[in-house]
Amino acid sequence: MANADNGLVTPDKPGEQPGAPARTRAGKPAGPAFKPMHHEDVDPREFAAMLDIYDDSFRNMAEGEVVKGTVLKVTETAIVVDVGYKSEGLIQIHEFLDEHGQVTVQPGDVVDVLLERTEDREGHIVLSREKAEKMKIWDEVEKAYADRKVVIGRVIERIKGGLAVDIGVRAFLPGSQIDVRPVRNLDALKGQELRMRVIKVNKKRGNIVLSRKALLEEENAEKKKSTLETLAEGKVHRGTVKNITDYGAFIDLGGIDGLLHITDMSWGRVGHPSELFKVNDEVDVIVLKYDPATERVSLGHKQLVQDPWATVQERYPVGARMSGKVVSLTDYGAFVELEAGVEGLIHVSEMSWSKRVKHPSKILNVGDTVDAMVLGVDPAARRISLGLKQVESNPWHELAEKYPVGTRIKGKVRNLTEFGAFVEVEEDIDGLIHISDMSWSKRIKHPSEVLKKGDVVEAMVLSIDAENQRLSLGLKQLATDIWDDFFSRHHVGATIEGKVTRLTNFGAFVELDEGIEGLIHVSEFDDTHGSEKIDLQVGNSYQMKIIKLSPQERKIGLSIRALKSDDFRPDWESYSESESTGTATLGDHFRNR
Repeated sequence: MANADNGLVTPDKPGEQPGAPARTRAGKPAGPAFKPMHHEDVDPREFAAMLDIYDDSFRNMAEGEVVKGTVLKVTETAIVVDVGYKSEGLIQIHEFLDEHGQVTVQPGDVVDVLLERTEDREGHIVLSREKAEKMKIWDEVEKAYADRKVVIGRVIERIKGGLAVDIGVRAFLPGSQIDVRPVRNLDALKGQELRMRVIKVNKKRGNIVLSRKALLEEENAEKKKSTLETLAEGKVHRGTVKNITDYGAFIDLGGIDGLLHITDMSWGRVGHPSELFKVNDEVDVIVLKYDPATERVSLGHKQLVQDPWATVQERYPVGARMSGKVVSLTDYGAFVELEAGVEGLIHVSEMSWSKRVKHPSKILNVGDTVDAMVLGVDPAARRISLGLKQVESNPWHELAEKYPVGTRIKGKVRNLTEFGAFVEVEEDIDGLIHISDMSWSKRIKHPSEVLKKGDVVEAMVLSIDAENQRLSLGLKQLATDIWDDFFSRHHVGATIEGKVTRLTNFGAFVELDEGIEGLIHVSEFDDTHGSEKIDLQVGNSYQMKIIKLSPQERKIGLSIRALKSDDFRPDWESYSESESTGTATLGDHFRNR
């Protein structure tokens, strides 16, 4: 069979029957329009017209153009596509695989492909589906840029200056264009889908610049306009948590942000706003303050429910026993949460009946659940006083029954002061031995002269004051009273020897026994009418007579003058009479010692 000059049909191949359907160079049937015919059967004018149609159809297909093609065959490595050219095109099969590795086309499907070259070395045209898709995307991007349409893309990764975004092709989203507020953690946006505008496109260089900020500003402007029309103090709005700081949370009310301060989040204790809210949470808030000039909005959340302090007196009457959780410790006490928004203070002085609590942490820990008694309620000051020790029996009230006055007890000296010694009677209960109760006779300047810290001593209970938590003990009360012993062995008129210990302007003090002193008044030194006059010296011993004994006051009156006269009674009576008239007496001098 003759070969056509234009190459559309080929001669019959060996083995083919004459008159078989003609085929193209690619081997496919030429089709009815290209039936083999003899030259003598072809009208020259008709043949020329057919050649013009063929040339026009392929002349319009230029390299770099996206055309439609029909899938002819699917092989293991390639897809055969017919675009109506004199030969088919081959496209690598990976361009037609989905994310699971499955081929997405089959023979007969029509697909968009890019005509890269009209013919390669093997006579096939070079086609690309991927590039065709990208060409279509670039067209859509340019159209979105021209028409200011929204594009949606997925954040691929963080790069220098911003983010790489996949919108079908790789595009750049600058950090300054991500949001209306600076975004600190760009990595957190990876994988998220964002709505953006195209603000710059250069197809030749393959550059696309996006802006999410521009779109947000436009949307916020519309929302803000609508929100401002309804914004008013006291009105409740539903907003979205946009940002959280240490001092509060910013709530998007719709184009305008309001600050929900941490103090207005809850009536209860809030350590950090993140304990109650998270970014993107929807929350109901009430407008506390709105300044149209600055467009600043202060919001409240706790104000949507009743203040628990409004009825606190009814729920926490004085004397009631309540349970709560320790939420804070200070130097002066522990704060206990009774319910959300209501806390009470257990002062350090109300933690134990007997222990000297230096710091609340010695008794309680944050997080402990404790029972306490309500001691006082002040709703105006939002204060509740609690007592920890009041829920237990007071050991001081039982002390008087266990240790009545006169009881002998043993204890360890825990501490010494200038005025006495503290002795542990029971665990956390101390009694005081005052310095004046340590000895009948010795003049003790400091308790350390008699006791040492850590000594175990025996003492007598002198008094108990449960209300003021005071226990008085005596050491000398366990010893024989030397004064009683002296008074029992001596009487008025008896002669006794004593040593002068000190002289005063009103007389001389004389030691009669160890710890026993008497006074010789100046008028009793000697008989001034006699020829002799005694000059008393400290440290010297003299004979004298007892002219007064006062067991109750533990006072002894002495006289040297009476020793010289057997008839001293009139003088004594005169002396005694002076006491009843209110003049100075020996008793006064003893009291002034």
